[in-house]
Amino acid sequence: MTRILIVDDHPLFREALESAVRLERPKCEVFEATTIDDALNVLGREKNIDLGLFDLFLPGATGLSGLVRVRAVHPHLPIMVVSAHEDPRVVRDLLALGVAGFVSKATSKSELAHAINEVLNGSVYLPERFRDLDQPQPSEVERGDMLRRLQDLTPQQLRVLDMIRAGLQNKQIAYELGVAETTVKAHVSEILRKLNVYSRTKAAIEVGKMDFAQFSAESHSGGDKSS
Repeated sequence: MTRILIVDDHPLFREALESAVRLERPKCEVFEATTIDDALNVLGREKNIDLGLFDLFLPGATGLSGLVRVRAVHPHLPIMVVSAHEDPRVVRDLLALGVAGFVSKATSKSELAHAINEVLNGSVYLPERFRDLDQPQPSEVERGDMLRRLQDLTPQQLRVLDMIRAGLQNKQIAYELGVAETTVKAHVSEILRKLNVYSRTKAAIEVGKMDFAQFSAESHSGGDKSS
C-alpha cells in the first residue's frame, strides 16, 4: 500500500492534497503533519513512507531550513513541494536540494494528482514553465554549492543554525535545546567549518541569501498565508 505524508499547517489544504492523492491512489495510507518537527516525528515512527508532500513555509522553519533538516535524516525520501510561491530561484534551489517535484498550489486537482503519480513512479515532476531550469547561472552555482554544504550538517547543527539566523546567542540556544553551552559552541564551530565561513554572522548572511525572505515575509503578513 502506498504511504504518503502531507505536511502543511492549513487544514483545508491538507484535505485538498489528500483528495488529489486519492484520485490516483484511492487506497493509500495518508499521514499528516503541521510542522517540520511533526513531520520528523512521523517519519521516525512510520517506516517506508513513499512520498512527502511539503509546504515551503512551516512553523519553526525558515526558507529551506526545514527541508534541509528532513533530507539530512531521510535522504532517500522522495519529496514534492506544493507552494504558492513560484519564483524560478526558489524552484532551482529546491532542485539543488534534491526534491523530486514542485507544483503550485494553484494547480488543478487533476494536474496535482498527475504530478503526485509521476513522482511516485520515480520521475522528477516540474510544470512546463520550469523545465529549462537545469542550466544554472554562475550565481546560482554558488547557491547550489552552499546548499550542498548545508546537507553536510547534522539535524542538530541545522537546528542550531536556524537559531543563529533567528538572532539567538549560545546561552539561549543551549536553553532551547536543553544542552550545555559548550555543546552549542562545538556545534557552532562545526557549522562554520562545514559551511566554509569565518563567523556566525557570515553563516547567517550566506544561508539567508537562499531563504527568499521577501516571500517568507509575505507569507507571514496579516493576509492569507498560502505557502
